[in-house]
Amino acid sequence: MVSPGTRADDEDLGVEEALALLRESPRRPQEDPGPSHGDPGPSHGDPGPSHGDPGPSHGDPDPSHGGSGPSHGGSGPSHGDPRPSHGGPGSSYGDPGPSHGDAGPAHDGPGPSRGGPGGPSHGNAAGPSRGESGPSHRGSDPAHRGSGTSQGAPGSSPGAPSSSPGAHHRATPWPDARAVAERAARSAARAARREPVSVPLDEALGLTLAAPLTALTDLPSFDTSAMDGWAVAGPGPWAVRDEGVLAGHAEPAPLTDGEAARIATGARIPPDTTAVLRTEHGRTDDRGRLHPVRGVVHGQDIRPRGQECRGGDQLLPLGTLATPPVLGLAAAAGYDTLTAVPRPRVDVLVLGDELLTGGLPHDGLIRDALGPLLPPWLRALGAEVRTVRRIGDDAGALERAVTTSDADLVVTTGGTAAGPVDHVHPILRRIGAELLVDGVKVRPGHPMLLARLKDDQHLVGLPGNPLAAVSGLITLAEPLLRTLAARPAPERYALPLRDAVHGHPHDTRLVPVVLRDEGAVPLHYNGPAMLRGIAAADALAVVPPGGTRSGQEAELLDLPWATAGIGVCFT
Repeated sequence: MVSPGTRADDEDLGVEEALALLRESPRRPQEDPGPSHGDPGPSHGDPGPSHGDPGPSHGDPDPSHGGSGPSHGGSGPSHGDPRPSHGGPGSSYGDPGPSHGDAGPAHDGPGPSRGGPGGPSHGNAAGPSRGESGPSHRGSDPAHRGSGTSQGAPGSSPGAPSSSPGAHHRATPWPDARAVAERAARSAARAARREPVSVPLDEALGLTLAAPLTALTDLPSFDTSAMDGWAVAGPGPWAVRDEGVLAGHAEPAPLTDGEAARIATGARIPPDTTAVLRTEHGRTDDRGRLHPVRGVVHGQDIRPRGQECRGGDQLLPLGTLATPPVLGLAAAAGYDTLTAVPRPRVDVLVLGDELLTGGLPHDGLIRDALGPLLPPWLRALGAEVRTVRRIGDDAGALERAVTTSDADLVVTTGGTAAGPVDHVHPILRRIGAELLVDGVKVRPGHPMLLARLKDDQHLVGLPGNPLAAVSGLITLAEPLLRTLAARPAPERYALPLRDAVHGHPHDTRLVPVVLRDEGAVPLHYNGPAMLRGIAAADALAVVPPGGTRSGQEAELLDLPWATAGIGVCFT
């Protein structure tokens, strides 16, 4: 296995730098030029037909062929990589059937917009697409539109889409979009002057320490027994006291030479004790005298005061992530609260008149998959999800929700294309938001966007299709929230793919995989409207344009619940 190494972006924000931003004076950074457009030419869609279900496409027009090779069954992956697999019992790690997500031909022409013939196509569950347009495909896709309504915004940064009618829009390359999100968070942290907060231990899981953790006392704070047995003084045999020594009691009376006392693990050592004799290393005779069955070493099985640390020692540095062991150490060292970087606050706005919150889909209505999916995922990224509001396709309600939110980040679902009820772009223009990323060269999820609402507030617009929305979370929301929370960037790593993966001609693909035996197995059901693949996955493989061969290494992005430690925190 060859690791790509540490993050290559020289401007990547270190944890200590991020913490320093908590008290910096607000200023607009000079390094954030808005979206990066590395592609000198226009962004291209998929020139050929997709090869999934021959029926009409409601998803991503890229050649995501669903299955990327043979089926891989089993009750759970077994792999050598230390990152655990979390498919769970009965999870499917591959499917013998074809993928049905990328169906139908990709259209180069403008095509009917969302809401054209066949009814609106804007769901966020398996079914019609919202954002990664269905029948309209490239015609209404802001990431590839050559004409139509402007996607610019007053005050948009250099390189942002032009506000002039007919301007040709170019999507941002995937790595550049992630870098823009990090810089946007850096800018927001400077502007907000976010102060550290004091958080009770039971609420601090997943936060970043904004001050070093310094021992408030010696650990242990008194000499303690490391084992159940006897505290003994001098050489044996010993006369055993009637009264034993238990943990949590006051200091016992001193021992005299030739005397022993029963003692429990963690109990205070009586003064003048020579050693602790473990229960299994001693025996008593018929007169009740204690004899050792092996040699006794002075000080054995005694934890002396200050063995782990002395009061005032630094236990953990600034910038440490508060994992469960960190919380335990803090409690042992005498802490009731921790000084930490505050969680970024997030409001989630779920759009679409067609969404149901219960029961079976019916009469053109579909279940809302993103309402249940997004809040725990955002919490796993370190955010405080304050509200989840279902707004439907009401432009006025959406504008009021966006303009009245005081969250650090507003996340919307759907409505990022250019159909008749895709309101996100018009609202952003109307309120003077600054588009930093308007479409990303990634499949699924290319109509995603990132906008600056205020100096210290941003909006991430996710496509409505579930897997496309996950792509937007990982591409834009994760680096932004991670930087705001001063969390360390995950180490990049790569594994060989066990099967070939078809690639988009020009865009990056994110493909669910399961980790197994020092490799990654691509999963089926990876179309933009599908969650079946990602539900069984350990990671997403970053597949470059053109695809990968069987055995070729690909960068992997761990999913929050598939990583050891803090990633499993969803509350």
